[in-house]
Amino acid sequence: MGVKVSVAGGGSTYTPELVEGLLTRADRLPVDELVLLDPDPERLEIVGALADRMLRRVGWSGRLVLTDRRDEALEGADFVIVQLRVGGQTARLTDETIPGRFGFIGQETTGAGGFAKALRTVPVVLELAEETARRGAPGAWFVDFTNPTGLVTQALLDEGHRAIGLCNVAISLQRRLAERFAVEHDRVTLDHVGLNHLTWERAVIVDGKDRMADILEDPASYPGADDFPPELIRMLGTIPSPYLHYYYFPSEVLEHQRTHPSRAAEVMEIEAGLLELYRDPSLDEKPKLLEERGGAFYSEAAAALVASLHAGTGDVQVVNVRNAGAIPNLPDDDIVEIPARIDRDGAHPEPTAPLAWEMLGIVQHAKAYERLAIQAATTGDRTVALKALIANPLVGDYAGAAPLLDDLLEVNRPFLPRFSASG
Repeated sequence: MGVKVSVAGGGSTYTPELVEGLLTRADRLPVDELVLLDPDPERLEIVGALADRMLRRVGWSGRLVLTDRRDEALEGADFVIVQLRVGGQTARLTDETIPGRFGFIGQETTGAGGFAKALRTVPVVLELAEETARRGAPGAWFVDFTNPTGLVTQALLDEGHRAIGLCNVAISLQRRLAERFAVEHDRVTLDHVGLNHLTWERAVIVDGKDRMADILEDPASYPGADDFPPELIRMLGTIPSPYLHYYYFPSEVLEHQRTHPSRAAEVMEIEAGLLELYRDPSLDEKPKLLEERGGAFYSEAAAALVASLHAGTGDVQVVNVRNAGAIPNLPDDDIVEIPARIDRDGAHPEPTAPLAWEMLGIVQHAKAYERLAIQAATTGDRTVALKALIANPLVGDYAGAAPLLDDLLEVNRPFLPRFSASG
């Protein structure tokens, strides 16, 4: 029996990545209806036309639907993949630039910028999940790729939704480490632990043997090594996620942001170029430029997760899931990002060792912030929002957090009806 997959944010420039991933897993995931849901008619038409050419090029006989109607997209859906961006790149630009005025790092998923994005995103994603629960097929899965992924997944699972969070950081690092050791990627597994965008690789298993010692001996040999000095990697004994650069070197990051264009400005240019390429009626595969957009291996991660949930293959993938005792020194109901075994019943986290103190402190700090941010996003309570900013590991300064919050709420007013209603 065929599968209906609906993509919320189907007009995203990421969509060709996802289409490619779905096509390569047709043996385990027989999609006979793919729905792209997006409120922007121009983007939906451009991206949808490229998706159609990609699908037809390989002889796909299913039905592609382009729509701005949520009821049509979610009705009978077996899987809903969420890759939306509330406010678009314009909102991202404010996330990345406003915090700097108050002496804080501006970034779209962490710090004050990630907080603003969470306020905009959590209510919208929860509404989509609630409608999926009403309209979707029995047992429908809600797969969130929307940042801040861990925080959004915490909100979804706390509300009882059948959801899993997904990020491409782990799979990207796994692929690059496979290149480092000159092996096929399926011969490499990682002891990947922490929260989304706040993770470490404690082991790099190649053909059953931990090769972390090789990395520590020559830290410059691992992917992303430019983000961290060799002595830090050796001290930690782990490979930090690139996002830990914001935590370990905040002054350096802040100075860089003061003197360089924001990533949002770069992405706006890349997206404009991608959409122009997508208009080409002869283009029927994802263009090379898409690699510069970010989200490397997103198609692999998303399609692999959906295929395994459908087929129940029991393979191990890194996802955002309830801890459920897997990391012994974190609460069971914390959403963590770790390897989990995937079958039709969902993601079952693999037991792992406790977090070292230097990891645990940052993770607990960030999780406290996440819980406050969710409460603020769902209630529109300004006091809770201020508490969340103060609890954020990259903010924490009341004197700066209070006026920063005022500016963030004002610029995001069109996307925050709960705060508007609460005055």
